[in-house]
Amino acid sequence: MGSHTDSTDPNATPTPATQAGREGLEALVSRPGKALIALDFDGTLAPIVADPEQARAHPDAVPALAAIAPRVAAVAVVTGRPAGVAVRHGGFAGVPGLEHLVVLGHYGAERWEAVTGRVTAPAPHPGVAGARAELPGLLDRVGAWQGTWIEEKGRAVAVHTRRAADPQAAFESLREPLAGLAARHGLVVEPGRMVLELRPPGMDKGVALGEYAREIGAGSVLYAGDDLGDLAAYTAVEKLRTAGVPGLLVCSGSDEVTELRERADLVVDGPAGVVRLLRALAGRMS
Repeated sequence: MGSHTDSTDPNATPTPATQAGREGLEALVSRPGKALIALDFDGTLAPIVADPEQARAHPDAVPALAAIAPRVAAVAVVTGRPAGVAVRHGGFAGVPGLEHLVVLGHYGAERWEAVTGRVTAPAPHPGVAGARAELPGLLDRVGAWQGTWIEEKGRAVAVHTRRAADPQAAFESLREPLAGLAARHGLVVEPGRMVLELRPPGMDKGVALGEYAREIGAGSVLYAGDDLGDLAAYTAVEKLRTAGVPGLLVCSGSDEVTELRERADLVVDGPAGVVRLLRALAGRMS
């Protein structure tokens, strides 16, 4: 599938490279009251950084979301992070215009709603604690401890290799041992941009997005993402299209992950490009 980069004109709405994408864009702007705008967090609303704890939303992301949110049916952030962490790092709480924002965290296992300010979630999977206890020893045995970093995510645990001397080599060396560790504890491994996350099965961004779109009766869907975990959300949008719900697939451009770029209707220049797209859409919806 082809794609098209965004225009340098901040006021112009870029043209999707595919017919399905153009139909999705037309549905979004012609019937905004039925539109669902859904976005990943890291790499899409927030620039990728070496330490995920330092990740923050692009400075113009919240104003852009607040501009478009009152014009559409719903805005949702769909992330692998805990919902509360995404809310804090995004600065989403208490923002005028975002009173009905929803954050679907841990791939949809958690849900934060701005209207209540609370996170709802089922009990954590017991395998996460077991896997976490074994991780330091495993990293030592495979010689990958140097430069790797374990991120505690409550309902998941992740190993980052971006700070290793050879991030890609460390990533590849950990794939098989972490898959074995995950299997022993009833978990699955979700690969990403120099990160391998161990989490419970049965929930992904596609499931979360599809369920939420059905819940609100979305008449059109935009989904923007940048990483391998977003492919499931792309698939969900493609399924909605076959059911008659137009959709627009946006890739927050990255040279690290080519799969999304190849499937996207539209490629924009990272979080800054996502912000420009949101502003342009809000302008056309007013």
